[in-house]
Amino acid sequence: MGTRTLMANPLIPTSAVVPAAAVLSRAAAPRVQAIDIVRGLVMVIMALDHTRDFFSPTSVRPEDVSHAPALLFLTRWTTHFCAPTFVFLSGCSVYLYAEKRPNRAAVSGFLLARGLWLILLEVVLLTFILSWSHNLTLLLVIWAIGAGMVLLAGLMWLPRWWLTGLTFLILAGHNLLPNLAPVTADNAGWALLRNGPFVLPVLGQPVLVAYSVGPWLGVLLAGYLVGPWFKRPLPERNRRLRWAGSALLGLFVVMRAINGYGDPTPWSVQPQGPLHTVLSFVNVTKSPPSLLFVSLTLGVALLVLSGAETASGRLSQVLRTFGQVPFFYYLLHFALLSSAAWAWTTLAFGQAINLAFASPKDWPAAYAPDLGRAYLVWGLVVLVLYGPCRWYQRFKQRHTYWWLSYL
Repeated sequence: MGTRTLMANPLIPTSAVVPAAAVLSRAAAPRVQAIDIVRGLVMVIMALDHTRDFFSPTSVRPEDVSHAPALLFLTRWTTHFCAPTFVFLSGCSVYLYAEKRPNRAAVSGFLLARGLWLILLEVVLLTFILSWSHNLTLLLVIWAIGAGMVLLAGLMWLPRWWLTGLTFLILAGHNLLPNLAPVTADNAGWALLRNGPFVLPVLGQPVLVAYSVGPWLGVLLAGYLVGPWFKRPLPERNRRLRWAGSALLGLFVVMRAINGYGDPTPWSVQPQGPLHTVLSFVNVTKSPPSLLFVSLTLGVALLVLSGAETASGRLSQVLRTFGQVPFFYYLLHFALLSSAAWAWTTLAFGQAINLAFASPKDWPAAYAPDLGRAYLVWGLVVLVLYGPCRWYQRFKQRHTYWWLSYL
């Protein structure tokens, strides 16, 4: 999720992505190893981008191929896979949850309640954790997933072919629509559905809308429609995932090479050399997610999903642990990063400063970006998080309290 990029374009924390895939309650949900492992993997990657935001933000946008160093670009670009994968797996999880509940009205009611709960947590708790030195309300990926679940609570009553058509229309067609600028109270409703990141005062309080609802609803619906594949025999499931992933990547390569429709930012030959030209080719737009962004990220995610069900070993066990408690991990990693950044800046610069949101002109004179520092803190954060996540995973396995479905 790139919190530093919250104040630039794109403005959002990359991954911010997304633990609402934890929509399943322990008692009701069949555990699909591939989903848990891939979700855990992108959660670990997600923490890298958030760590960079708090501990090594740069005045140069990481997505700016013409100015950003290759390592900085790739550090940010790799985390682009997190949000779409999370949202997609949320849709898969919703389907698997619904399959265990013959009462569709009860499932619809749960999605409505779950979605509203996620929006509330985004506005109240996550805003408090992330923007501790800024008067700013955040609407990031949790808000988008929550709003998507609220909409899916009604859309799930439609025939499957209707949902398929709607999903295609959203993902393939939304790039035809203009990006509104400036966003005002008169057009804010439309901007919430499709626009790129923007800030709008609401009751005197600035609200950062980093994720628009519409395109991410398309990704959520795509996961919901692919959900039945995870009920099929493993060879058939993996074959479908591989074919679909390969088709999406093929679509990306062909359409990106043409440099026509599918992304608002064309690629170009870079004067720095072939490497930066390749980076320009894969530098597609996340906010709102373009057709080519979705094709690239979900294409890779589907291929990884096709091989994750039979994965074994210590690493896969660790990733499964993270993947089975995604919302707990999400909240905890932000609380840990935010508090650690407060302590570090206080000790290093004599004052607590939220570098993730502060303008470069407000950075302390002694501050200097350091990707090595970000990678080191990232590793420590993931290491520290494993113990609490393992405890909570076991707690969920031993208990069936209703409120566990919301955490």
